[in-house]
Amino acid sequence: MKSSLPILILVLLFCEIVAFQPLQAQWPSDPEIDQRVQQGVDHIYNFEFEQADSVFTEVIRIRPEHPVGYFFRAMIQWERIACNFDDESQDEKFYKLLDVVIKMCDERLKRDPNDVTAMFFKGGSVGFRGRLRANRGKWIAAADDGLIALPLIRKAYAIDSNNTDVLLGIGIYNYYAAVVPENYPYVKPVLLLFPSGDRKKGLEQLRIASEKARYAHVESAYFLMQNYIMFEKEYGKALEIARRLYLKYPKNSIFHCYYGRSLVATGYLTEAQNVYKEVERRYTNKQRGYNTYDAREAYYYLGKIEFLAGRYSSALSYLYKCDELSRTLDKDGASGYMSLANLMIGMIYDDQGKRQYALAQYKKVLDMKDFDSAHKDAKRYIESPYARNR
Repeated sequence: MKSSLPILILVLLFCEIVAFQPLQAQWPSDPEIDQRVQQGVDHIYNFEFEQADSVFTEVIRIRPEHPVGYFFRAMIQWERIACNFDDESQDEKFYKLLDVVIKMCDERLKRDPNDVTAMFFKGGSVGFRGRLRANRGKWIAAADDGLIALPLIRKAYAIDSNNTDVLLGIGIYNYYAAVVPENYPYVKPVLLLFPSGDRKKGLEQLRIASEKARYAHVESAYFLMQNYIMFEKEYGKALEIARRLYLKYPKNSIFHCYYGRSLVATGYLTEAQNVYKEVERRYTNKQRGYNTYDAREAYYYLGKIEFLAGRYSSALSYLYKCDELSRTLDKDGASGYMSLANLMIGMIYDDQGKRQYALAQYKKVLDMKDFDSAHKDAKRYIESPYARNR
């Protein structure tokens, strides 16, 4: 069965490009409102939802006719969902909040078809609706939302193509439209229906937006960081962004974990260990945003760091915790965390002379999905035991 990742990315090509990328003309000109919006967005990224809700309730009170307050009130709900995607009980409220924005924008577009404000906030709302539908596996509905949003962003971009906030959406499209077919050739026939992308140009547009965009700089930096890790393998650049995002928004579990991943990828294992111990602590203390996925990731990397250092007892403790959480989270087959954790457990048993236990682990790995070189390594260690100093 092929990964759903490229399908999700394809949907995001048409959904994400309209989120968090306002034109100057779409925002209230009142400096006080602008300051409040900036403050509220910072609260959202820092998972301070009550403070954000208070800010945007006031924005709505001051400017009830403008969609900005209503849109970001929906974004608070989006981040609540993002904290725990397994909980679908928050979905309906999110859809209703988006409907308020969409209907308001439709009324504005009836009065003025070239209303840039209405185009962007409707596009953003439809885009985020599509993003959640994609996460819920509702691909057709999500794609429909994306195709509604795409003409809106194109028209708005035609009005002001020099605005750095718009570069978020254009950069996302250019990058993924080039990268997805390179990495997942079986989606090429679908992409033939759409404009071609430009990998280098997309990265550059995201970089400029991350540095110069007025409102979209955080979201642009987030996508740039993801691209550096997932596709470009430029881990040093990813680390620089991840550190900056985490230091600015220290309560954001998503940025926190990306910081840890980037440290591991660049070989700063002591720093990574400290980061993941803090992730584990916040999960244990039930801090907002820190869920079982974050804990599973923390246990895996803490176990790997201990394994590499030869501290087998603590490594096994972490790796078994990773395996235990994976068994509750991996509903569609073993994840990479489960497969690679079990491989390392087998390697530890081999190095300890517990060959029977090691072989049992390797056979378990071969029954799981293959990630990285897990199957190759398991077969190799079945033939010849793993030894740390060999």
